[in-house]
Amino acid sequence: MPAAKKTAAKPSVKGKQDGNKILVIVESPSKAKTIGKYLGSRYKVIASVGHVRDLPKSKLGIDIDKDFEPQYIPIRGKGDLIKELKKEAAKASKVYLATDPDREGEAISWHLAYLLGIEPSAACRVEFHEITKDTVKEAMKHPRAINAGLVDAQQARRVLDRLVGYKISPLLWRKIKRGLSAGRVQSAALKIICDREREIEAFDPQEYWTVTATFKKGSTFTARLAEYRGRKLTIKNQAQNDEIIARLKEGTFQVKEVKEKERVVRPQPPFTTSSLQQEAGNRLNFNARKTMMIAQQLYEGVDVKGRGTVGLITYLRTDSVRISEQARQAAKEFIGGKYGAAYTANNIYTNKKKDIQDAHEAIRPSMVDLTPAEVKASLTSDQYKLYQLIWSRFLASQMSAARFNSMQVQIANGDYGFRASGSELLFEGYRKVYKPFSESDDDKMLPELHEGETLKATDIRGEQAFTQPPPRYTEASLVKELEEKNIGRPSTYAPIVSTLSERKYVGKEKKALKPTELGLVVDEVMEEHFRDIVDAGFTAAMEDQLDDIEVCKTGWKKVVGDFYGPFEKELEKADQAVGKVTLEDVPTGETCEICGRPMVKKMGRFGEFIACSGYPECKNTKPIVQSIGVKCPVCGRDIVARRSKKGRVFYGCSGYPACKTIYWYKPSGKLCPHCGAMLLEKKGRNYSLVCADEECGYKE
Repeated sequence: MPAAKKTAAKPSVKGKQDGNKILVIVESPSKAKTIGKYLGSRYKVIASVGHVRDLPKSKLGIDIDKDFEPQYIPIRGKGDLIKELKKEAAKASKVYLATDPDREGEAISWHLAYLLGIEPSAACRVEFHEITKDTVKEAMKHPRAINAGLVDAQQARRVLDRLVGYKISPLLWRKIKRGLSAGRVQSAALKIICDREREIEAFDPQEYWTVTATFKKGSTFTARLAEYRGRKLTIKNQAQNDEIIARLKEGTFQVKEVKEKERVVRPQPPFTTSSLQQEAGNRLNFNARKTMMIAQQLYEGVDVKGRGTVGLITYLRTDSVRISEQARQAAKEFIGGKYGAAYTANNIYTNKKKDIQDAHEAIRPSMVDLTPAEVKASLTSDQYKLYQLIWSRFLASQMSAARFNSMQVQIANGDYGFRASGSELLFEGYRKVYKPFSESDDDKMLPELHEGETLKATDIRGEQAFTQPPPRYTEASLVKELEEKNIGRPSTYAPIVSTLSERKYVGKEKKALKPTELGLVVDEVMEEHFRDIVDAGFTAAMEDQLDDIEVCKTGWKKVVGDFYGPFEKELEKADQAVGKVTLEDVPTGETCEICGRPMVKKMGRFGEFIACSGYPECKNTKPIVQSIGVKCPVCGRDIVARRSKKGRVFYGCSGYPACKTIYWYKPSGKLCPHCGAMLLEKKGRNYSLVCADEECGYKE
């Protein structure tokens, strides 16, 4: 780690001071605005707008011969901002670094300290785990030194990822195509997706039959054939099915056993980053990146009518399910007042595995009495949906269990055994505010049955089915798999999925992630020549080592060195062993209108496009267009999605060049009630549709 500039060990910079003005540096402008209102005129709050120093993009930026020393430089485009920060720091009586409370935020503060000449051991670092007036003012009373363990863990991750990316990517360019990339965690995630696809392709469906019997005793219920002579029964074909049904019709059904008991279902814990991404994906259809973006907005602050600017949730990057005693007590009082004492509980959650992020609470509302209904008018539709999800899950986590009366019945017919089950809700408990996504309302109680009772079947039938291959991963199920395998960290899940999509390694079919031919080829090269990089166990072990750097203060350069030695040898072998890989072009069934050869799909920098198979003799190309179900208001032809030469999506008339109607935002199909122009989907804070005619200015 480069040493910071030596100054007196205090969080200030010498120079002309601006009275008693105290400078506070945060990461985002919206957060600066919110915190500035809370702290008042004595403070000046400025945003660094993320990182201010990083490794250079144009070269490796790591001196391998000097023990992997990083060669940090100011980020291009941040020069004026850095000058402003230095100017304000020189005038201030004190400088506090209040970037986000995690590894990345700690590293940003460390870089700021270097640039501003602040000693890292000085009490210059302030953490805001939630952004409300009281918590911000309280946090300002407890500054601390920069945490070297957090900084070193971030540096180790950054250097490891740079070494993998900048060493393997050029090999992929030479052997497959330019513009490809490999990543330490990204490649392990790609392997998971590709392995699942290979499982699906190799899957051999097996026929089986399910036999059910329907009975009527007051109400109708069904039982499923489960065993023969006390052992699990599998019916493999229709002949076996028909033979069993014939025997059942000749026999008698008799209730063999009835078990009735109360079943207690406890609420789930409040959200971690990972569980929030999964649940938002399942319930709201949000991808991981969108979930994190909206959660960041809720954390940084929203202007709520009657309350001013308020950070609605606690910090969004956490592995912990723990909540503070104050939050538990506030929830208990709120639940008791709104729903009654029977709905309150004393639920305490702890993490089952080693958790180095336990300094942060679980994700919860910063004020439980600030209900989704109260803030709805102040939020966008997506902000409201996510806040409601977080608020409801937290409140439910502090409520009493749901109670069900459940019944399991075994019914015998000769040597064949049937099973039936039913349940009814006795007390809804936490389900009053949050019903688990996977639970069903289909369960109903069975009629009263007694052991030894004879039943008459109104119907006995068998249904043919086939075993199904494992499903492709969705973003939500991939995040769950990454977490279970300890690959990456919750804060990295969203960038992983986005990178795989942007590199065209993975596409989507409905919500499912499917590897492209390019993704499969890259994965094959990586698996053959860089087995450790794509191995889930190796990647998980590396995550544990990064945690040890933070917690146990393990030397980060040793961790990097232990990785780089074997990796360098793999790299040398791969460069010699990997031959040139040619990606197959996919026929489109179209014929080139210039030379008559077949047209094929090719992969370019910005995705797939259609080109003549006679390239380079014939250079005819055209984009792959996708209809969006909207008609052009000028000529009535379909509006289609296209890409510009720089890769930006736009929407144009399919009748081009005869009709040159284009839009940079997606047309909604609705016309402006004021001027008749197309309304475009341009999502903002208080509206989602705007008139294409800027002079009109209509919004809704």
